Amino acid sequence: MLYDRIDARILEIVQKNNRLTSEVIGEMAGLSATACQRRLKRLRSEGIIEADVSIVSPKAVGRPIQMLVSVSLERERSDIIDRFKKAIKSSAEVVNGFYVTGDADFVLYVTAHTMEDYEQFTRRFFYENPNIKGFKTMVIVDRVKVGFAIPIEAPSGD
Repeated sequence: MLYDRIDARILEIVQKNNRLTSEVIGEMAGLSATACQRRLKRLRSEGIIEADVSIVSPKAVGRPIQMLVSVSLERERSDIIDRFKKAIKSSAEVVNGFYVTGDADFVLYVTAHTMEDYEQFTRRFFYENPNIKGFKTMVIVDRVKVGFAIPIEAPSGD
């Protein structure tokens, strides 16, 4: 996955606002709209741009309860890890899931309508899974920074 200085500029632009037209992005990056479209298509097909998304306010859609949950598994076997990854991907309540090093095996970002809903989720998702050793919940008081923007550096020697 190689990208050049112009691609780096395009990536910076679309991370801030992916609703801009190819004409506007191209103008900001010093390209024609057609050249910009070609580069965007390549960046997407090569997986450099993984998705084009909108960040939705959990409170605005009735899911004001937000938690970070650290999860420890009983055993670190590949089949158990794979099954838990699959459960994470299929759960609507789990917004983000990370397989991590350190004290926990996974860290999850979970939203819920109410604390009662979260309790029902924990019963279903954690307590009914015999491979879960334990989990710790941290309730989010305030989302200080939200986004997915990655710092982009132009390749050296370009």
